[in-house]
Amino acid sequence: MGSVNAVQNASLGEVIVRRINDLAAISEEGDKLTRIYLTKELREAADLILGWMREAGMSARLDAIGNLCGRYEGDRPGAPCLMLGSHYDTVRDAGKWDGPLGVITAISCIADLNRRSKRLPFAIEVVGFADEEGVRFASTLLGSRAVAGTFDENVLNTRDRDGVSMRDALVQFGLDPDHIGAAARARRELLAYLELHIEQGPVLEAQNLPVGVVTAIAGATRLAARLTGMAGHAGTVPMELRRDALAGAAECIGAIEQFCRTDEGGLVGTVGYIQARPGATNVIPGDVSFTIDIRAPTDMHRKRAVADIVRRIEAIAEHRQLALQLDVTHENRTVPCAPWLKEQIAQAIEAEGFSVFELPSGAGHDGMAMIDIADVGMIFVRCRGGVSHHPDEHVELADADAGARVLLRVIENFQTRESRSTAS
Repeated sequence: MGSVNAVQNASLGEVIVRRINDLAAISEEGDKLTRIYLTKELREAADLILGWMREAGMSARLDAIGNLCGRYEGDRPGAPCLMLGSHYDTVRDAGKWDGPLGVITAISCIADLNRRSKRLPFAIEVVGFADEEGVRFASTLLGSRAVAGTFDENVLNTRDRDGVSMRDALVQFGLDPDHIGAAARARRELLAYLELHIEQGPVLEAQNLPVGVVTAIAGATRLAARLTGMAGHAGTVPMELRRDALAGAAECIGAIEQFCRTDEGGLVGTVGYIQARPGATNVIPGDVSFTIDIRAPTDMHRKRAVADIVRRIEAIAEHRQLALQLDVTHENRTVPCAPWLKEQIAQAIEAEGFSVFELPSGAGHDGMAMIDIADVGMIFVRCRGGVSHHPDEHVELADADAGARVLLRVIENFQTRESRSTAS
């Protein structure tokens, strides 16, 4: 009882920070935060969060793919819901705020409504998605795709680095892989999907603002490139006769960086992995593989950029007499945030005394899947230095509290798209 009273007397931000720390203690590595899909650590985290949901006045359950689903009924049972969510899995050696901040903040807002015995003309659901990061089975947004009804059952046959299939991992977790379809929700059940998340970038910090309105989740194209030349002795092959695959890759990487640096429309490009073979100090590399990740605020901009970058790589390969193989490995469309939701978030931010600032998300989020069954809105919370996917990831208590107050205000004053259209 004492712990419940302590929660009741604390600010929203204090409760959120405390729970962020409690959740971060659940990890498969003692000195690093790692909580991967369908592991015993994820199950322990699930049980903890489900307890918080019930304590906040929600009915709570684990769905068919491992998502955490809490429901706070409106003033009439069975009404459509405003869905709030984020994920509770992590990358390896993670920060503790990416994902859990959105889940825990949403629960704290519902707890505040429940303490005041306040019911709204709609239900509120909080979903903690079980796998957004895609670390274990190399396929992202598994939890939210299941809810959106777009889960690809071929992923069930994918194996992790220990050779365990997703199908077997679900069974070991206590779930039935043949019932994943039961996690799907219909569009008529949702009024909208809202997600609060750390920015994972430095823009809000540069603006000296605790929160911001997300305009869109940037689409991404990923490519796998392979250049093949001719390996040779480092001391005997003249420079003008070399077909050095690594030198060619270096020129390609420089061209990608230069192209993206000179773009004024928010384009970003990353080469995050490279491997040279045979990989000996005294051998000219004859074969190199590298990845390319291209993101932009609009699909048209991204697709045009990818086409231009591919042409540049092809020209470099031809000039250097290198064979080129280039494959698209991933393509996600841009997800625009709904204007009617952005307006309500902006009004809440202004009402809390902050300047309204809009910015795109360069990182992917569960909203990229949820757009298939609901309009999407996002609130960003400032994170120190823009650092994310790293142990130094950090949100100040005051910013966590500001984000919670904004989200709570959006919830309490929420208007459906239809009601806003009628009012205007």
